[in-house]
Amino acid sequence: MAKVRTRFAPSPTGYMHIGNLRTALYTYLLAKKDGGTFILRIEDTDKERYVDGAIVVIYNTLKMAGLHWDEGPDIGGPVGPYIQSERMGIFKDYALQLIDSGHAYYCFCDKARLDELRKVQQASGVSPMYDNHCRNLSKEEVEKKLSEGTPYVIRQKMPREGTTTFHDEVFGDITVENTTLDDNILIKADGMPTYNFANVVDDHLMGITHVVRGNEYLSSTPKYNLLYQAFGWDIPKYIHCSPVMKNSTEKLSKRHGDASFEDLLDQGYLPEAVINFIALLGWSPKGEREIYSLEELIEVFDVSGIAKSPAIFDSIKLKAINGEYIRAFPIEKYKELAMPYIRKTCKREDIDIDVLAKVLQPRTELFTDIPEQVDFIDELPEYSTDLYVHKKMKTNVETSLNALQAALPVLEALSDWNVDAIHAVLFDLIAELGVKNGHVLWPLRVATSGKQFTPGGGIELLAILGKEDSLNRIRKGIELLSQEN
Repeated sequence: MAKVRTRFAPSPTGYMHIGNLRTALYTYLLAKKDGGTFILRIEDTDKERYVDGAIVVIYNTLKMAGLHWDEGPDIGGPVGPYIQSERMGIFKDYALQLIDSGHAYYCFCDKARLDELRKVQQASGVSPMYDNHCRNLSKEEVEKKLSEGTPYVIRQKMPREGTTTFHDEVFGDITVENTTLDDNILIKADGMPTYNFANVVDDHLMGITHVVRGNEYLSSTPKYNLLYQAFGWDIPKYIHCSPVMKNSTEKLSKRHGDASFEDLLDQGYLPEAVINFIALLGWSPKGEREIYSLEELIEVFDVSGIAKSPAIFDSIKLKAINGEYIRAFPIEKYKELAMPYIRKTCKREDIDIDVLAKVLQPRTELFTDIPEQVDFIDELPEYSTDLYVHKKMKTNVETSLNALQAALPVLEALSDWNVDAIHAVLFDLIAELGVKNGHVLWPLRVATSGKQFTPGGGIELLAILGKEDSLNRIRKGIELLSQEN
């Protein structure tokens, strides 16, 4: 069996959208699972859509995602060049071979004729197709037009009867009537190859054994197979993937504000979490497990798990996966990564940062969520005493006032100010009062933070803020609640 060789062949037309990156990931996993070669090829022949700097974006995105290529424009390899515009000299010769073998022909139709043909077909309700006007020109007619310098394109000569069948690893065997296949252009009037021709020639010359791409290319694949057969080349295995959708009717689109890979990183997502999530967009591993490192994905990836139906980009699931990765960090690594976000709203140096990190980590799904979670630390916000009313905790203004008044002297007398010591004295007080934990701890949470939702409960907040600030906040809570009574 030939060694697996796959290629990711993006066009440098801007940012790397999620569907593109998923194609790159599946292409990479397919190669690496079998110890094969992952190739990067830049298809830059569409000059109208070319964006300056886009090749650098492709390089950076793949590197950040951990998808390192074995051959490519920047590192070379045995079948270069790996930028399509640098390979232009080779395609015309292959097209001429097809003319010689009767699988292609010169077409001299000008734009005006083709535009008129298209209008007539559309008016008749017929799908626009070339009408084979130049398909059967005699050798003498062709040579005359060439000698006169008449502009031409080279078209693929499709069979006019029978069917063409190809096999796709996801969609199975697909058969089309040859009469539906247009004699598509292989070489344009400027001598440049079309994508449909260049990608077949390049894939053959680069020894590509497996082609992963979007299912929008399913309709073109019979034409590709006919080219492979005309040349007598081996046909690669095809893996066509259904699109990634925003919802049941809309595809993801940068124009409509949908995030690119770089955007997701800017929003605080971890590269490894995004890659894990993207792998699951249309592919299912065996079993219930969903969290995989890139190395683990290489081990478990199997084309049979790719679904035919489109995948929906579920931002809630992405956030949950990101949270799983964050919670798995050793606490020191978490603290290092979280600190820049903590410091956006918390500048104090006298807090217990270790306790803060410990209570923040299980509550962090995105690092960018942190600033809002800790914005009460530097300064207690203005808050309403309504926060003290909690049905589940069975607290109200009166019970909260009593709880704070009972807790204040106990905490004032405490010499060791840490989580364990605070926990001990407060639970002694709760036992003495004969009340539920929340009866005391909820009012302490509100008094120290002025918020309903906080990283950690009342005990942790006291430890984070330190004794002096904690006691001052409790006194302020007592004052506010006293005004209500």
